[in-house]
Amino acid sequence: MQSWSDIDVPAVPGSGPPLRLFDTADAQVRPVTPGATATMYVCGITPYDATHLGHAATYLTFDLVHRVLRDAGHRVHYVQNVTDVDDPLFERADRDGMDWRELGSREIALFREDMTALRVVPPRDYIGAVESIGEVVELVDKLLASGAAYVLDDPEYPDVYFRHDATEQFGYESGYDRETMARLFAERGGDPRRPGKRDALDALLWRTARPGEPSWPAPFGAGRPGWHIECAAIALNRIGPEFDIQGGGSDLIYPHHEYSAAHAEALVAGRRFARHYVHAGLIALDGEKMSKSRGNLVFVSRLRRSGVDPGAIRLGLFAGHYRQDREWNDQVLAEALARLDRWQRAAALSSGPAADDTVARLRQHLADDLDTPKALAAVDSWARQALDYGGPDRSAPGLVADAVDALLGIRL
Repeated sequence: MQSWSDIDVPAVPGSGPPLRLFDTADAQVRPVTPGATATMYVCGITPYDATHLGHAATYLTFDLVHRVLRDAGHRVHYVQNVTDVDDPLFERADRDGMDWRELGSREIALFREDMTALRVVPPRDYIGAVESIGEVVELVDKLLASGAAYVLDDPEYPDVYFRHDATEQFGYESGYDRETMARLFAERGGDPRRPGKRDALDALLWRTARPGEPSWPAPFGAGRPGWHIECAAIALNRIGPEFDIQGGGSDLIYPHHEYSAAHAEALVAGRRFARHYVHAGLIALDGEKMSKSRGNLVFVSRLRRSGVDPGAIRLGLFAGHYRQDREWNDQVLAEALARLDRWQRAAALSSGPAADDTVARLRQHLADDLDTPKALAAVDSWARQALDYGGPDRSAPGLVADAVDALLGIRL
């Protein structure tokens, strides 16, 4: 699958400090310790609707990670999937009288446009579930052979399930107890009451073909992938086990990230799927979490069409820390637009106060678990001084503009 267009990222003199990020599994901020090439997998969209600000907050979080790692001197092998075969896609296509493939292609194209407009550095590998079916089949076959999976004793629909106890460490990523797991499993796409399962928490690996649904051949029967196995297969085959960062929204901690890790770890015994599990908070509109079921979504494409500068969208979402559930409203947008205007006016000056310390503080705050509120405050301080008092340094406005573009993805 084709990714979106590459982004021109300015080079800024010097380099930033090593990145530290909160790891969900260890419940603490820890150093990220990549080699020359940092490896990152971020779960992508299910393309049945346009990109809303909840999506944007997640992908902008990992765009910051990408930029900070590059600024620290690392190459980055970034992989993102697209779940382009799944029940929500079929349901929306049926509702709208469209072919599910056509709907998926339309929404993926719009997502690419939104990411380009938001200046998100694209992943090296952008992989759809459909194009990775062969990889999923191979992985499910290995899990069956190892005893980590089983075929349901159902003559009509002998689906394949993963034994949630196939790894001794199951549950380490979320840290949830069984009661919490059971509740979230039922709320987030699991099927705890499916007759014939060995345990209510066993997760679907392969859904046997049903009438009217797409399917692909497999040794264990024609069908299509479950949700979690897709990411396990794509990540293992692109960047291997023990990669540096697995990322997504906080609603993916369980079950999605717990099971995708367990699927891989059942075949790579004793190894942790990712060294860091990093999760972005959710976005609310006027006090209510944005969700398709509530119908309270703010779409990136609509904001763009209304004339909102994508840089202001980034600034509005960066005003709060990435791990916090936070609010989007008219005031957040107004403050972001005003901040962007100040920064742009300061960057357009012919000279200004020296900026080396500002760039250093910007780097330091972002390397400290992506502390964007402090990073924005550092640039605010420079812009205020530049606009109120000026300064003798002719190179300072350009240096600040380059640093803001390189590290925050905002073009001044």
